[in-house]
Amino acid sequence: MSALSHDIGPLSGAAPVKQGNYPCLILNADYQPLSYFPLSLWSWQDAVKAVFLDRVNVVDHYEQCVRSPNFEMQMPSVVALKDYVPQNRSPAFTRFNLFLRDGFKCAYCQSPHELTFDHVIPRRLGGKTSWTNIVAACSTCNLKKGGRLPRDARMHPSTTPLQPSMHQLQSQGRRFPPNHLHDSWLDYLYWDVELKP
Repeated sequence: MSALSHDIGPLSGAAPVKQGNYPCLILNADYQPLSYFPLSLWSWQDAVKAVFLDRVNVVDHYEQCVRSPNFEMQMPSVVALKDYVPQNRSPAFTRFNLFLRDGFKCAYCQSPHELTFDHVIPRRLGGKTSWTNIVAACSTCNLKKGGRLPRDARMHPSTTPLQPSMHQLQSQGRRFPPNHLHDSWLDYLYWDVELKP
């Protein structure tokens, strides 16, 4: 693989293959994306390497090819893992996943701007930094609520903060399609967007 990775280039007449171009959609062994948000993608270099290591099945490909002195192939646009990756693990408690759970909007006023997070029960009153006590909040609402309880501030989150499952986060991620979707990916992605006639 080292000769290929160091001496790989486009076939004559094909569009130039550059770093970052031609991303490859990664599907689990059940042909579902590993992740919707962020979308599970590999660089074309990683996809070609996985093909050579026999870790994936090529499902679809770009028209562009890559070559080495003794090899050429069309670049994969969709691959499926040969071994299933379980999706039942608990999601990491991160700012990004918190915003994703709350739909990238303030739990109090629904604004998508200047998001931060708020302890529903303030830390000074024993509130913990956990899925069940943190909500996304715009900076204005966060400042307005301050260190008060929701009843004292007369500000209640629109939904009860809960720890999401990976499945729930993936479902939520379907609401936020990326700007670029290659045609070969569309049969494997299901976005909650309005269909056009």
